[in-house]
Order: sequence, then structure tokens, then C-alpha cells
Amino acid sequence: MSGKNVTEVRLADAEGIAKAARILESGGLVAVPTETVYGLAARADSAEAVARIYAAKGRPDFNPLIVHVAGVEQAAEYAEFSPEARALAEAHWPGPLTLVLPRRADAALAEAVTAGLPTIALRAPAHPVMQALLERLDFPLAAPSANRSGFISPTSAEHVLASLEGRIEMVLDAGPTSAGVESTIVAVRADGSVEELRPGPIQLGTRGGSLGIEAPGQLASHYAPGKPLRLNALAAEAGEFLIGFGAVAGDCTLSASDDLGEAASRLYAALHEAARAPHPRIAVATVPDEGVGRAINDRLRRAAA
Repeated sequence: MSGKNVTEVRLADAEGIAKAARILESGGLVAVPTETVYGLAARADSAEAVARIYAAKGRPDFNPLIVHVAGVEQAAEYAEFSPEARALAEAHWPGPLTLVLPRRADAALAEAVTAGLPTIALRAPAHPVMQALLERLDFPLAAPSANRSGFISPTSAEHVLASLEGRIEMVLDAGPTSAGVESTIVAVRADGSVEELRPGPIQLGTRGGSLGIEAPGQLASHYAPGKPLRLNALAAEAGEFLIGFGAVAGDCTLSASDDLGEAASRLYAALHEAARAPHPRIAVATVPDEGVGRAINDRLRRAAA
């Protein structure tokens, strides 16, 4: 890291955003808040900057990255937008929906962003800090979750530092994120059909069965807390830290009131707490597999894999 091994944490005010923009312009790495989780941002048009994301995360280079843009107009510089894709973007952007679309032949982006695929994953985030940052820059940002690959995703600056301290230049701290799980990812196919590649906060009712790695977050083992994790627990067994939900109380709870939105926002914080606890194993209460509960269970299954 160019001789540095301290990661600066800056408040996400005007000065902090301006400094983050300067670091990104020079090819550096900044952890940035979005409405879903904190992302590890670098300029998407620089092969060197994107390579630094993979190095900092220890991420497999066959796993593509989401490219964050200011809106549909900028996104259309990099992807072919069918009428169906444009309608989805106009309905859900800015917001936690990532569209996987055919990459334009003249897209001026680092090849590693798309991991050699003919498609590109694009999102216009809703977080005001990320929007302000994108408005200052004349390039889009590649930004996977700001954690070491395979570890728990970060929903606070503290979570980012837990695995990336000293590996990146800066964290732009805007407090805890709101949605708590990563964006919904859908692919818009050539025939206009829409296939869900990863469940998330937005429910489109289009469950997919995609083979192979087409989008971020599709690896079977992901979001790992570093301990064995048991699902659908009614009570803790010996040596287990229990993450509760609803009537199952636990050592901490996703939501005592059966609120799936609250559970999503608390999921990664609870997994971080369980990972830090002295217990050698983790158990998690049953979470209903409906609405954003589908995204929660998707992340828990991968954490347990």
C-alpha cells in the first residue's frame, strides 16, 4: 500500500467526500457507504485500480464486480439497455437493484470489472454520500463489499476496519447502513425476460436458476463468520452463540418483533458479534423465507456452507 499501513477514517461530510474523490482519482481505494453495505470503491476505468480491489479483498478474479453509476444516462455508456432494462432502471434507480446487461463493445472499463464476461453488472445507489461522490467524479466506481473475500459483509466503518485495516487508504464513515443486505441482482436476457441472480431488498418475483458465476455474491461459500454455523435453531446447544429471531431470543436478536426489514439491517452486525464472541460455534433461529427474508436466508446458507 505505497508504504502506508494505516487506514484513515473520515466523516462523510463535504471535506471527507472531497478527499475520497481525490484518492479515487489517483487510483486509490476508499470504503464508501451505500444503502446496502459499505463498498470498496476504485475507479472502474483503471486496470491498476481494479486490480488493487482484488488484491485488498483476496477475491477470486473470476468473480465480477458491480459498477456504480450516477444514473441511467451514465450506465448507458457501458451497457446495452433494452426497453425492459430501461423500465427496471427507471422504476428502481437510485436503489438496491443491480442490472446485469450486455456490455457495450466500446465500454471504456477495466477488463477485470466484468471478469471476461460479455455482460456488466450496473447499479445507481441511493445513499446520498455515494451519490455526492459519483457526481464529483467523471468515471464510474467498481465497488464490491468492503471486506476480505469470504468474510462477513460490513454495515459500519468498524466492520470495514475489522478485515481491511491497513489494506486501503480510507473509510468514508456515514454510520450504519440501512438495508443491511446487498442489492438484488437481476439479469435482463435478450428475449426481454428477467432472471434473479441474487435475492436482495427489492422483490421482483423472478427467481432464477443461473449456472456459473454471472454476478457478484453467487459463490456457494460466502459471507463466512469463520466458525461453524447451524441454521433453523430453536435453542443454543453447548458452545453455540445463538442469533435469535422473533420468539427465539438468543445472545443477540435479528428482530424480537418478527420484523424482516429490521432483521436484514441487523444481519451482518449480528454475524460480526457472533464471530467476535468466545463461543466456538454459531446458531441462527429460523427466519421466514418471504420478502427480504429470502435474501437473509440466502446469505445465511452461504455463511454456513
